[in-house]
Amino acid sequence: MGSLFRSEEMALCQLFLQSEAAYACVSELGELGLVQFRDLNPDVNAFQRKFVNEVRRCDEMERKLRYLEKEIKKDGIPMLDTGESPEAPQPREMIDLEATFEKLENELREVNQNAEALKRNFLELTELKHILRKTQVFFDESVPTVYKSSGTHSSNKYRRYLQMADNQNEDEQAQLLGEEAVRASQPGQNLKLGFVAGVILRERLPAFERMLWRACRGNVFLRQAMIETPLEDPTNGDQVHKSVFIIFFQGDQLKTRVKKICEGFRATLYPCPEAPADRREMAMGVMTRIEDLNTVLGQTQDHRHRVLVAAAKNLKNWFVKVRKIKAIYHTLNLFNLDVTQKCLIAECWVPLLDIETIQLALRRGTERSGSSVPPILNRMQTFENPPTYNRTNKFTKAFQALIDAYGVASYREMNPAPYTIITFPFLFAVMFGDLGHGAIMALFGLWMIRKEKGLAAQKTDNEIWNIFFGGRYIIFLMGAFSMYTGLIYNDIFSKSLNIFGSHWHMSYNKSTVADNKYLQLNPNGDYEGAPYPFGMDPIWQVAGANKIIFHNAYKMKISIIFGVIHMIFGVVMSWHNHTYFRNRISMLYEFIPQLIFLLLLFFYMVLLMFIKWIKFAATNAKPYSEACAPSILITFIDMVLFNTPKEPVKDCQTYMFFGQHFIQVLFVLVAVGCIPVMLLAKPLLIMQARKQANIQPIAGATSDAETGAITNGGVGGGQHEEEEELSEIFIHQSIHTIEYVLGSVSHTASYLRLWALSLAHAQLAEVLWTMVLSIGLKQEGWFGGIILTCVFAFWAILTVGILVLMEGLSAFLHTLRLHWVEFQSKFYKGQGYAFQPFSFDAIIENGAAAAEAE
Repeated sequence: MGSLFRSEEMALCQLFLQSEAAYACVSELGELGLVQFRDLNPDVNAFQRKFVNEVRRCDEMERKLRYLEKEIKKDGIPMLDTGESPEAPQPREMIDLEATFEKLENELREVNQNAEALKRNFLELTELKHILRKTQVFFDESVPTVYKSSGTHSSNKYRRYLQMADNQNEDEQAQLLGEEAVRASQPGQNLKLGFVAGVILRERLPAFERMLWRACRGNVFLRQAMIETPLEDPTNGDQVHKSVFIIFFQGDQLKTRVKKICEGFRATLYPCPEAPADRREMAMGVMTRIEDLNTVLGQTQDHRHRVLVAAAKNLKNWFVKVRKIKAIYHTLNLFNLDVTQKCLIAECWVPLLDIETIQLALRRGTERSGSSVPPILNRMQTFENPPTYNRTNKFTKAFQALIDAYGVASYREMNPAPYTIITFPFLFAVMFGDLGHGAIMALFGLWMIRKEKGLAAQKTDNEIWNIFFGGRYIIFLMGAFSMYTGLIYNDIFSKSLNIFGSHWHMSYNKSTVADNKYLQLNPNGDYEGAPYPFGMDPIWQVAGANKIIFHNAYKMKISIIFGVIHMIFGVVMSWHNHTYFRNRISMLYEFIPQLIFLLLLFFYMVLLMFIKWIKFAATNAKPYSEACAPSILITFIDMVLFNTPKEPVKDCQTYMFFGQHFIQVLFVLVAVGCIPVMLLAKPLLIMQARKQANIQPIAGATSDAETGAITNGGVGGGQHEEEEELSEIFIHQSIHTIEYVLGSVSHTASYLRLWALSLAHAQLAEVLWTMVLSIGLKQEGWFGGIILTCVFAFWAILTVGILVLMEGLSAFLHTLRLHWVEFQSKFYKGQGYAFQPFSFDAIIENGAAAAEAE
């Protein structure tokens, strides 16, 4: 149990391994996950270490596996994940793995290249098929007349037309009558037109047309038609939309200009015969080739799919093996070689209780490698701070994560996590107390606990879900504790349970109740005198006028009571730290003054609350009736400021008990006297001790930065601290004292958030009931049933979304702050660093998470 309340005792060990057995021994230690290696070559470049070539080979294998994984995911093939972790392969097996990955990559790349070439050929043939079809339509259509105005001859209009017809030789003739034809040729002279046909991306077509018009000055004729079905880009597999175009022109100069424009717009030109018979013959040939290509493409895809399916069965295991090999060689790069180059030397932190387990693992590794030289594990003496290692299980892991988020505990410092298991859900429940809402939260947490194996195997990358699932035990406990406090408040969805029957009785008749909006029950006659057996009396649920006043007084007081007890517990925890580290000066001149200061002021205020509850009641006669009960807040303020209390009401007493004034003055004087003790005693004693020891620091009498010093011989003789300047010690102690004194006041007030959030939660629940659900409950008949169903659904959504999720998150954050600031600041330094063992499980998990993030 000691490791639960403090971190594990650690030992710095030196490990000697024979070179042949080093790989197998490190592999066994990786499976064990209990050793943190230190880098013995911090000044050596990563590229100059002994096993850098092996690490590079592993990187190359990982690259090939990622390529295979990418192709498998592209085809949507499921990868087999058995959940098992294969052992790290032997070094000689690396060659077989490399050969297997090389063969798979080359085969897959070759298949992909062939498939891409076939797809490109298929795309070209498909585009040519559409060109032949569309151009035939163009040639069969008659072209409308186009008029063009000339700048020099604006009065003359020339008609340009294109007439297409088949002659006896099935040659197509076209006439283009323009200005040049009129000037240079005889009327009606036939001019031979050239044309080019191709395809272009549909979004580029408008700009393409404008460029043709401007560059050729309107002396070309363009026809275009859309290809209805999208085509597949062979490079990336995307679907693209294209259009077929045909451009008519006259002369080689225009032909060159048109082709350059097509090249600039990345339009693909295809040969298109002039004769219809040649076009039909080409179209038949294209269709035949497309059918053949489809057959070859199908066979290629089938072969590719078979290769990927076979790889998908082993891909997860291959990843695990390669990552283990890489981790082993990366760890071996942290070792030193001895002068004979036959032995590897390592330094590592290990838990003291696990040294025998580690030695057994080293022995297994030596036997696996066939080496005859056993490994040597020696404990070393050190002045360094060991890492902090807290053993956790699936239940305590989430609570430990909350503490580590604030700061990793210093070595062997008191661990707040075990106490947080109780205090965290309890303080949350004080703010969230509702039987119904707590049941919803507890059932959700219980469902995740019951299904944790299946849910953990799904391995989703949804961060919100992972946070919920990781804190499933916290959620369950918060819900269970909220159900308990909900019973104490007698609050379930803003209503009360009348289990035992109210202990208040109505003394008014029906007419009095009907005629008066507000009536008050007298405790002297209407109250039985015995309290409700468990929790609050349900009568307060119908007390519309003073319900909130009563709840406020109750919840405000219990918030202060719980807060003061929580802070006192934190101060007592510091006593455990001081006694463990044998820090006598901190014990006498920090812990004792702090505890006295807190007890004489704030715990005394808590005692006044209990005295008031016990001595004063409505059924008592004066001076102990409810009219004589003093205000605790006013009493505390008068006590601290030495104010004279006001004159009490007739027949009432000024003080609650005999000698109260003297005790309060004494308590304040002693508490104020503790402040200079906390401020000056420790630095002055350190200064005196240094003078006596010829200005040498003394063990256990240094500043708070040294309270985590190791003084037990089990780790290695303690921690060597550099001498701290006296001025820094005085400044540090001043800050610590001011923070504690002022923080005691502010922290006590901070616990009032328990009351504030509890009140807000109860009021929100009542608003939802009054303004939403009660509307449906007031409806009658079958129509009322429909209305109630809809209203209930809306009310349930608001309840879960606002009161359970949003209010639950708010209460969670406030509870976290109370633990981090108000509780842990009393004893917890959090200046350590976490134990990070060489563990295959952690490496594989981090590698998988990184791969999913990419």
